[in-house]
Amino acid sequence: MPSPLLRRAAPAVATVFTLATLAGCGSNSPDSSSQSGAPGGSANAVAAVQINSAARKLLPADVQSSQQLTLGATRVTGTSALPHTGIQDGKEVGLDIDLRAAVAKSLGITWKVQTGTFPTIVPGVQNGKYQVGQANFGVTKERLKIVDFATYLNDGQAFVGSKQVKVQSVTKLSDVCGLKIATGSGTTFQKLLETHKNECAAQGKQPYTVQYFSDNAPIYLGLQNGKIDAYFGPTLSLKVLVKKLDGTRFLGQVTQTPVGFITAKGSPIAPALIAAINGLIKDGTYAKIFAKWGVPFSAIKQSQLNPRPTF
Repeated sequence: MPSPLLRRAAPAVATVFTLATLAGCGSNSPDSSSQSGAPGGSANAVAAVQINSAARKLLPADVQSSQQLTLGATRVTGTSALPHTGIQDGKEVGLDIDLRAAVAKSLGITWKVQTGTFPTIVPGVQNGKYQVGQANFGVTKERLKIVDFATYLNDGQAFVGSKQVKVQSVTKLSDVCGLKIATGSGTTFQKLLETHKNECAAQGKQPYTVQYFSDNAPIYLGLQNGKIDAYFGPTLSLKVLVKKLDGTRFLGQVTQTPVGFITAKGSPIAPALIAAINGLIKDGTYAKIFAKWGVPFSAIKQSQLNPRPTF
């Protein structure tokens, strides 16, 4: 359900209801590997995926026997996280959903999807609650100390601002000095903002202030009512957001980060995921999925285990 803040909002911010309403939730039941979750060409491409025997052999024997992997993922809601994930016509859709389904078909398994939050999925993978995690996790030095990555796309860290904000373009964090910034807690965005928080003062500028949220709905409302100057979030989702949320504009990207599935450190599951993704790249399924969602620029040429992090 919408937050109490949204229920008290005026009709002028009706767009926020569309973006933030919780139209669905995660499941603890298996997620069929034969469904892409999205209509169109990528759905057909996913349906045609065959088992990659070489990739499947890399899975632990117990996984091959059970034909199932437990996946920790965040709740899919509304359309604000598209093209990664969203709800359309009552179904979970998105680039991440399609990739997840194609990988499952390639490995000959189904996902047992369990809902977590962005800050809890990494420790959940560490302690064995989830065998795999997926929530647009970017590769960072800190995360590489505790989990392994099997990369599947590149995403960026970017800003969306109110049209009233005087800043016209952002290419580095010092460009937002003096602004009221909102972002998610426990994210790469939080880490970047905290790491560079002293740069504004060093340049004789007023520091930016940051508010952290676990829910995007109050961020969108804040952008429209002027309580928030800019939102720091994932590039792909923000480029979709500005088309749907009146009174906002894309300001620019400051960094780019490889994104991937996460597994426990040293788990043989990561190499199996990498082999499956690279098989999908080779047979063209991967490209069809990215073309369907209109983000071929975020595609990678090859999935890797723990690539060098940007930060």
